[in-house]
Amino acid sequence: MKKDLVRIIDCDVEFLRRVLELGAEMKSRRRDPSLGKPLEGLAVATIYEKPSTRTKVSFEVGIRELGAQVVELSRQGSQLSRGETIADTAHTLERYVDAIVFRALSHESVTEMARHARVPVVNALTDLYHPCQVLSDLMTIEEACGTIEVPIAFIGNGSNVAHSLLGAAAKLGLDLTIATPPTAVPLEWIVDEAIHAGKQSGADIKLTNDPVAGVKGARVVYTDVWFDMGKDDPDTISRRLADYRGFQVNAELLSDAAPDAVVMHCLPAQRGREATDDVLDGPQSIIFDQAENRLHVQKAILCLLLDRDTV
Repeated sequence: MKKDLVRIIDCDVEFLRRVLELGAEMKSRRRDPSLGKPLEGLAVATIYEKPSTRTKVSFEVGIRELGAQVVELSRQGSQLSRGETIADTAHTLERYVDAIVFRALSHESVTEMARHARVPVVNALTDLYHPCQVLSDLMTIEEACGTIEVPIAFIGNGSNVAHSLLGAAAKLGLDLTIATPPTAVPLEWIVDEAIHAGKQSGADIKLTNDPVAGVKGARVVYTDVWFDMGKDDPDTISRRLADYRGFQVNAELLSDAAPDAVVMHCLPAQRGREATDDVLDGPQSIIFDQAENRLHVQKAILCLLLDRDTV
């Protein structure tokens, strides 16, 4: 039976933990020739409906390091732009490639691709979820803190990253607090699903509209952009900025977290808005470790989905 990575909350705990283990192993032995090319002879299609820096480069470099060839498509550069259905695209691509990586505008597009394709499909970002980012974040937290079982605070906007963090907390029994303005809370059904699933794992999931309460004692302080870059118009942003007053991750807010707290941001950042430069570039920041670890975790994901766990 073929495997996909569409949502973290749908994954087996064993798969999630093995992703973190294998990602760390691949990072430590990146230049070790004894690792070989576990995906040699295979091909992976990548589809980008949104602009990308970290996702595109990390997947392409990772696929090549694993020995596979990568074929990149954009919506405008494929027949999707002319109205071909995702189902027909899936059935065509499955005849050429061994896996599909899809960065989509709509989550439904990725779920439909996974539903129809007979090869593994990886969600490289949608409007609802960002599973590859959050798995990379967990590896980064483990590097920095020695364990993922530390209080994590996500501050700002109830975004696709927040939704995937909720899924990760629910499956792995994590301590997660999400602090957002009342106008930017995570989707209720995603929160409810995570809280329900978290009862089995022992997860401690909390939501608040108080940023100070949100970071209190946190070992990890994580933020994301408040507005989708290039999507919201200036007038809308101007009206909504007042909602985020007090949610900027700055030295004052960070002082309420644990003394050894680390700062995370999935990037790209709108510097001076959701976080200040002195925090993003300061000694507690691990934002570029996060960016680097996208490469290693995504290599692990592809190997596991393609049954090439040979390390």
